[in-house]
Amino acid sequence: MCRPRPHIRTYLLAVVCCLVAVVARAQDTSRPSREDSIFQKVQHPELGPNDTIMVPAKINEEGVLMPARTLEDVWVSRPAPPGMRARIEAWTRLRNAVYVTYPYARKAGAIMNEINAKIAKMPEKDDRKAYIKSREKDLRKEFTEPLTNLSIYQGKVLMKLINRQTGNNCYEIIKEYKGGVTARFYQTVAFFFSTSLKQPYDAQGDDKEIESIVLEVERMYPR
Repeated sequence: MCRPRPHIRTYLLAVVCCLVAVVARAQDTSRPSREDSIFQKVQHPELGPNDTIMVPAKINEEGVLMPARTLEDVWVSRPAPPGMRARIEAWTRLRNAVYVTYPYARKAGAIMNEINAKIAKMPEKDDRKAYIKSREKDLRKEFTEPLTNLSIYQGKVLMKLINRQTGNNCYEIIKEYKGGVTARFYQTVAFFFSTSLKQPYDAQGDDKEIESIVLEVERMYPR
């Protein structure tokens, strides 16, 4: 039997070693390292190695994949204190009054401003009275008649809004149109209803809240 020569055996051994090294390296590259495993988990955090049901997950500080989910927002509140409830009720009442009376004040203010502009150009007192009388029907329709359907509180707000629209309080307006005696009579009637025709209007002071509501209402009117 012929045995391989020593140099041939050395060559074959070298070839076998090379093949083993190549196979071992191939197996090592096919098996993910710990870093690769963590990277895959980051790429697919919803998959756990032993999950039978897929759930959302995240990797904690120790590098362990943990199931996780985001809970829905929950609103926690408590009843408002008595002072706050009273403040909200007062604001709601004022806001409702402005919404009800502002259309009347807007229409009445437009008529009164038109009358004031006209009579300012009339030097004769008789001419002014005649013109005012001709517009009295419009005034009653837009101002006097709706006023009878309002509450005392709404009437007070309406007087303030007319002042805002015309720059004059209701006392001065009635005095100009009807005379001082009539104005004093209406002022006396208003006194018995715990209000006054001489309602001032200070948009930056006491009536700041009314002004903010009026600006809100005016957005609904075309420019």
